[in-house]
Amino acid sequence: MISGFATTDGTKKFTQRPGLVAENYKTIHGLSLSNVGIGTYLGNADSQTDVAVIDAIKKSVISGINVIDTAINYRAQKAERAVGKAISELISEGKIERNQIFVSTKNGYVTNDADVKEEFWSYVQKEYAAKGVIGANDISSGYHCMTIPYLADQLNRSLNNLGLDCIDLMYLHNAVEGQPDISREQFLQNLEKVFSFYEQKRKEGKIRFYGMATWECFRVPKENSHYLSLEDTIQMAIRVGGENHGFRFIQLPYNMYYDQAFMLKSQVVGGKEMSILDATLTLGIGVFTSVPLMQGRLIEPGVKLPDFGGLSAPSLKCLQFIRSTPGVLAPLVGQKTQSHVDQNLQIMKTPPMQNAEFTELVKKLVS
Repeated sequence: MISGFATTDGTKKFTQRPGLVAENYKTIHGLSLSNVGIGTYLGNADSQTDVAVIDAIKKSVISGINVIDTAINYRAQKAERAVGKAISELISEGKIERNQIFVSTKNGYVTNDADVKEEFWSYVQKEYAAKGVIGANDISSGYHCMTIPYLADQLNRSLNNLGLDCIDLMYLHNAVEGQPDISREQFLQNLEKVFSFYEQKRKEGKIRFYGMATWECFRVPKENSHYLSLEDTIQMAIRVGGENHGFRFIQLPYNMYYDQAFMLKSQVVGGKEMSILDATLTLGIGVFTSVPLMQGRLIEPGVKLPDFGGLSAPSLKCLQFIRSTPGVLAPLVGQKTQSHVDQNLQIMKTPPMQNAEFTELVKKLVS
């Protein structure tokens, strides 16, 4: 197991390596983080994909990316293992130190193990139900479970998969969206228990921060059944963890098509309506964004993106737009093939847009 976690000195040292563009790093909660992160969602659960993911992570980190995102259910635990192997190799090769990189993962969805050749529900019965990790009615119709015994089991598996003794950021994965069968009151009670659990794991040194990786709840209108108030969620974290609580990050979809995080004023902070991105800036919450390329749909032939910033490749335009948006720390881009990795990493050679340039681009997009 690799000890340590991302630190102020370590992440700052990472940004000072020769050839890196200083403007491509943002500081939050004392950490200097790249404004592009690598995601590990897509791909088959096979050894060939493992090799591609490991290579992509290593090349991305060497090129200046120090944010790595995964989840225990991605590729049925194989994504976490690929991340762990890549980190281990980078450290053993002397390319990085553990305190220079920021690693996030997620738990909540019920997952099997692709390395165990067993049918999904047979695995769930043997590994979870028979051992008392999951009880009757604990799994929602969305294949989600947020009971403390299950999340504790998943955290330990994630630590083992990653080969780390501490995870920088643990997300509760699509909790609102994954729990459609219970009342809002019951959900909030369950969520507070999860926050208490995460706070305990912070004290034990197993995680540094926690947050919520979401799909809808922070970017829908208030009348939507999946809506969640960020201000209220932070107040919950304060109740269980005090002012030094660990709820400091969220993840949500955002790109040129999914623009609700920037455009929709559905959050209320201090009595003022604002977008979720403005709310996070006001409340000191870091935002990582998912689906920057709409799983490839924004870069398909025939899709016309505006010209800006001297960028020609559609993927670079997508990443530049997202990472230049006020309130966004970094888009998380999944990349495996060598050509995609090489192309996407070109973004780390140029700084993000200035606010005035971004504002002009937004006017062009909405006109």
